[in-house]
Amino acid sequence: MSLALIVGSGRLPVVIDTTLRARGIEAPAFALEGTPCHLAHAERFRLEHLGGFIAGLKARGIDTICMAGGVRRPDLDPDAVDDATAPLLVRIGTAMAQGDDAALREFITLFEEHGLTIRAAHEICPELLLPAGVPSRVQLRAHHRDDAARGAQIVAAMGAADVGQACVVSRGLALAVEALPGTDRMMRALMADPKGAGQDRPDALRPESLMRDVLPLTDWLAEWFAQPQRPGRDPALPPGGILYKGAKPGQDRRVDLPVIGPDTMLTAAELGLEGVVIEAGNVMVLDCDAVLRIADESGLFLWVRTSEEG
Repeated sequence: MSLALIVGSGRLPVVIDTTLRARGIEAPAFALEGTPCHLAHAERFRLEHLGGFIAGLKARGIDTICMAGGVRRPDLDPDAVDDATAPLLVRIGTAMAQGDDAALREFITLFEEHGLTIRAAHEICPELLLPAGVPSRVQLRAHHRDDAARGAQIVAAMGAADVGQACVVSRGLALAVEALPGTDRMMRALMADPKGAGQDRPDALRPESLMRDVLPLTDWLAEWFAQPQRPGRDPALPPGGILYKGAKPGQDRRVDLPVIGPDTMLTAAELGLEGVVIEAGNVMVLDCDAVLRIADESGLFLWVRTSEEG
C-alpha cells in the first residue's frame, strides 16, 4: 500500500500525520487550494485540476488515500479547468449543486474509478473511536437519556437534509442546531458574549500547536482552569442540557465522520452543559485524555451512546 493524505482544516490531519510518522510512514499530503491546513508539507491542488491531480497520484505510485479535515466547498472556475478535468466537469458541477454529501460521494467515486482505495481515518488511528459507555467520572441521569434520544432524532432529520451533525438539547427543547460554521460556533452562539467565547484558550489547543511542544498537557489545562472569567450561557436560555453529535444517515464512514476534541469540551463547559453525547462508532475523539480530564474537572459526562440505548 502506498498512502497519501488529502487534508483540510482542524486537528485531525495533524493527528493522522503524526501517527503515521511515529510508525515510520511518511505519507505525502495534499490540500485543496484555499482550504486552511496546518501541515506545512502539504502540496496544494485546485479543484479545476482534479483530473490531473488524480493522474499525478497514480504516476507517483499512490494507490490509497485517506481524507481528513474540514473542507469548504470551493468555487469552480470553468476557464481554469485543465484537459484531464474537462470530461469530469459536468459530473463535478452537478454533484456540487446537490450539496456537500453529494459532492463528497462523487469525488470518492472518481477516485475509486481511477483505482484508488479510500481508507478511513479511524482505520489508521482506531483509538479515535471510543467503545460504548460512559468513560467520564461524572455519570448521566435519566433525563439525559431522554435528551439524547431527542438529539438523535434531530441529528437524523438534519443529516437527511445535509444540514449538520450536532445539536444542543435541554429537557427535550432544541436550543441550537449545527450548520456550516460547525459545532463550536453553534455552542458559542448560545453564550452571553458569543464574540468573546473561546478567546482565552491556551495556545496548545490550536491545531498548529500540535506540530510543536507549546505546553505539556497538564500545564495548559491548568492554565485554562485557572482563568477566572468566561462568557457563560445566555441567561435567557433554560439551564443544563447536552451536546449531541452523530453521523448523517447513510453516511460513508470512510470520510467526514464527525469529530470532538478538547475545544468541544471546553466550550460545552463554558456553556454550562451537563454532558456530551456522541454516537458509538460514528464520532471520533481527538486527544481523549484531555477530553476526559476536561469533562471530569468541569463536571461534565461523556456518553458514547449506541443506537439501541434510550
